[in-house]
Amino acid sequence: MACEKCGYKDSKEVKLKDYYLCQVCLKFSPEDKDYLEDYINEKIDWKELETFRKYKPQEGFKQKIGMDKKASEGNVMSRAPLGYDIIHGKLIQNKDSSRVHSLFRTFLNRNYSLNSMAKNFSLSVNGLKKVLTNRTYLGEVKFDGKIHKGNHDPLISPEIFYAVGRKLEDYLKPRK
Repeated sequence: MACEKCGYKDSKEVKLKDYYLCQVCLKFSPEDKDYLEDYINEKIDWKELETFRKYKPQEGFKQKIGMDKKASEGNVMSRAPLGYDIIHGKLIQNKDSSRVHSLFRTFLNRNYSLNSMAKNFSLSVNGLKKVLTNRTYLGEVKFDGKIHKGNHDPLISPEIFYAVGRKLEDYLKPRK
């Protein structure tokens, strides 16, 4: 079959709401059915899209747009961090939240090595560093290098979080 938008004949055509589209036209197609019909009716010569076929559109383009929208609404983009559960799409504090509080307080008030602290809290050293630098505990969501206000309750106050960050930076400085 040929693409109903550009007429390109491809073995990898996809059927989208009663229309057959080539891979390139599919990448740029709108989600809404009314807009899709208008999009199909705006014919284009397949030769004009050859550059896009040669240099494939970025994989997961539409998925990333959806995830970016979800993050900007304050929704979590990955699995729940220590101290939270995901219930009905929202982060809710669980019984491990006190463990996270204890971890931050212990790190801030004592001079344990990262290795001994990680062992005490049953974490790896890298896991400990991830917990101590995770902005989710501030009530924020980080996605694609951008930080958004989350729709969940913070576990740690900003003062403690940033104090821990400064202390962790000192721990991670290269030794002479």
